[in-house]
Amino acid sequence: MKPVLLDIALRTAIIYCFILVLLRVGGKRQIGQMTPLDLVLLLLISNAVQNAMTGPDTSLIGGVVAAGTLLLVNVVLPRTMDRSRFFRSWLEGTPTILINQGLLLKDHLRRENINDDELMQALRAHGAANIKDVRLAVLERDGSISVINYHTPSQHS
Repeated sequence: MKPVLLDIALRTAIIYCFILVLLRVGGKRQIGQMTPLDLVLLLLISNAVQNAMTGPDTSLIGGVVAAGTLLLVNVVLPRTMDRSRFFRSWLEGTPTILINQGLLLKDHLRRENINDDELMQALRAHGAANIKDVRLAVLERDGSISVINYHTPSQHS
């Protein structure tokens, strides 16, 4: 492969990893619940980093190498995560308890950038009228909120 194409592949892999880290630092909730603001941001980021990936090479083959590198990295990273618990935990994060036994864990909400309206919307979607109705609410790694109400029958009953 020509040095220019290797440069494109390397630049593309670096940009992919950089954006991945930025999204990880942004938090689980932002990734799981994309708003119009998030979509605009992603579109603008993709446009902003395009030249950083391909450099001065705007040829068809340069674009193919960049796209191929993105696809390759997107296949290799999940396989690496499957082999490394630490790597998976770092990239995907861990679930965060938001409500435990009807008690709101405000510091966990602040850390995850979840406001009261978002939490209440998730609770209502799971049939809980208020926080006291909730045995457990967890912000999952994918950004969704799981809720176990007090009235929900146990699987082990």
